[in-house]
Amino acid sequence: MPGPPPLHHPDFPDEFLAEARRLVGARTAASHLRQRARLVLLLHESPALSNAAAAARLDLHPNSIRRWRRRWASGQFTLEDDPGRGRKPAFSPLDRAIVTSIACDVVARTGNPLSRQSTTDLARRARDELNKPISRSTVWRILDEDAIKPWQYEHWIFPRASDFFEKAAVVLDLYEGYWQGERVDPFDRIISSDEKTSIQARIRCHATLGPASGRRRRVEAEYGRGGALQYLAAWDVQQGMVMGLCEAKTGIEPFGRLVERVMRRPEYASAGRVFWVVDNGSSHRGEASVRRMSRAHPNAILVHLPVHASWLNQVEVYFALLQKKVLTPNDSADLRELESRIGRDPKLGSRGSTLRVFLR
Repeated sequence: MPGPPPLHHPDFPDEFLAEARRLVGARTAASHLRQRARLVLLLHESPALSNAAAAARLDLHPNSIRRWRRRWASGQFTLEDDPGRGRKPAFSPLDRAIVTSIACDVVARTGNPLSRQSTTDLARRARDELNKPISRSTVWRILDEDAIKPWQYEHWIFPRASDFFEKAAVVLDLYEGYWQGERVDPFDRIISSDEKTSIQARIRCHATLGPASGRRRRVEAEYGRGGALQYLAAWDVQQGMVMGLCEAKTGIEPFGRLVERVMRRPEYASAGRVFWVVDNGSSHRGEASVRRMSRAHPNAILVHLPVHASWLNQVEVYFALLQKKVLTPNDSADLRELESRIGRDPKLGSRGSTLRVFLR
């Protein structure tokens, strides 16, 4: 009986081998090119290696080894794909569903340690389930192309207030310049206000090292606690201006001081109405806070967000920029320096600067 077909023994030119060695060592080379370069070097060193053995060594499908071996044996010494070339998928929809189901298995069910929950581990288990070869890159591609990825999750905030849409509509209308169905007066002001709590002064155990050639700035991981500040801010929605002050703690009185210092400014003292959009924190909760605001400032109207919906407050966007561009990394020597950083640097916007007023 005739034996198996002879293996293809490509005789690679020296310049082709040099290019393959360069790609294997290049960190920025495309992964598929590095894979094929490793295949070139493996076949050059062990030309009698079978397709199955080479596939096992490189975690590829034997069909890939066979295809590239034939191509190189015919003298087509290139690592790039032929333009417009395509092939039928080797895995049916059922196979892809099985790979997805394996990825959804939790560690408690598989009995594997966390270090084994990788695409390499999934490929090994998929080979056992499908009873045919499948590479790690194919497993990754199947999972990446899947429209529904049940093995992934993200944190989410679900509305809990029964009147969520009614209260949210009031605030969103204000942002658009409407109050109770009518356009607000040009001299009315809209303010979004909240507190950024527990901003710590972290005193690093070693002085921060500045950046150098080929090295980032280095901030010591260990630190001592130098106390904390509460930053109360009021964002003028129409002007894009932030007014704020630092307090030792939050509460009704600190929030009242913020309101009083904002409302004494001429543009708010003379306004027909000043709408204050706030969440339901303890500093300004319930109808009592509405009455307290109107007694202190007759032209001020306190507007509450729905419960558990502070993400609708525009000032939170400003707080995110403050955290990223002013407070990170946190290496203040004391509370005085921390307060100075919060009140000093106005360059928060990606286009131009955000106008900030630090109230005294």
